[in-house]
Amino acid sequence: MGELSLYAVLGLSIGFLWGIGCSLAILYSIYLGGYRKAVEDSMTEVKPQRFVDAMKKIQARRKKIPVTPHSA
Repeated sequence: MGELSLYAVLGLSIGFLWGIGCSLAILYSIYLGGYRKAVEDSMTEVKPQRFVDAMKKIQARRKKIPVTPHSA
């Protein structure tokens, strides 16, 4: 198969890093979209049913697990 040239290694490295960077950018934009929607839902007068259900689950979980302050 011959020797792998410097340009091939450079191209593979840049292509790999470019692909990872694009993937992370897409995941971050999806994350921000969900975060914005959650903040928007929390600010509405009438809460969506999904929001109410999630809050009930969180409150039930907090009652089961006692929260202890962390030592600084």
